[in-house]
Amino acid sequence: MSERHVLVRIPASTANLGPGFDTLGMALSLYAWLEMSISQSGETTFDLHGMDGVPRDKSNLIYKVAQLVFEEAGVVIPELHIAMYSEIPLTRGLGSSASAIVGALTAANALIGNVLSNDRLFQIATQLEGHPDNVGASLFGGIVVSAWDGKRAEHVRLEPPQELDVLVAIPNFQLSTEKARHALPTEISMKDAVFNVCNSSLLVAAFASGRLDLIRHAMRDRLHQPYRAALIPGMAAILDQACEHGALGAALSGAGPTLLAFSAASSTSKPQLESFLQDTLLSEGITSTIQWLRPDLQGPQVTVREQHDGLSFMDRIKGEIVS
Repeated sequence: MSERHVLVRIPASTANLGPGFDTLGMALSLYAWLEMSISQSGETTFDLHGMDGVPRDKSNLIYKVAQLVFEEAGVVIPELHIAMYSEIPLTRGLGSSASAIVGALTAANALIGNVLSNDRLFQIATQLEGHPDNVGASLFGGIVVSAWDGKRAEHVRLEPPQELDVLVAIPNFQLSTEKARHALPTEISMKDAVFNVCNSSLLVAAFASGRLDLIRHAMRDRLHQPYRAALIPGMAAILDQACEHGALGAALSGAGPTLLAFSAASSTSKPQLESFLQDTLLSEGITSTIQWLRPDLQGPQVTVREQHDGLSFMDRIKGEIVS
């Protein structure tokens, strides 16, 4: 194990999908790469690319999560070498923290021979993240329907419809999850609660049965999106009008500010939909990055080498980076 190098590719995720607040998540084809090995220098070292401001000491989230795995498995590995590169933008609503947690759990577990089960990793990840939607999607891939009572998380994985494409508009500003949470009311009406239960249930059924025509009706929400709209100029117009420009449905991605629209892969309206999202944000003075993504079906992809192959971390992954 002392020479083992573990490389993990972890997908981004989008959560809520409109009405499924803290319950629904989908893995997306935007990735982070994490490499972990036992340090050969006798001290913990980091090789972090494009991650300004991320700690390069033992306060680093990846290091701390790895130690949780080792502690639970009864293994002592105090010094690690950690390398990471991510396409997933920070604090944009695409599960950057969840991907880091899932990557650290998966890599540390693989480093010690996969002592912990995937379910145990899911429980730890949910406790760390505070909700299971993003971590569940990144860990299991596909669409994940989950529930957490504060003690144990449960999940069901669904295979996304093959015709489903995902357009994301990533605004050029960050929005912390904490700030987005503070915008929410502490109480809601019974009418709004029933509205969301109905739509969330319909959305899961639409995904499970491949009824893409129902998505536009099922993605309506009254729990969080109306209250967060003031934080993201242009959001209300996009959610209200996206279907008129070819979308199957639209939602705020997680806590935002990224906005997403679902489309049929065969749709001829994709250029129109791109322009609508980008121009609507631009009319509010917000520039954005537009990307077409696919649902990721695999979750973390792990490669284990028992000795160093002489390649640098970035050389090893450069063929996979797309952004």
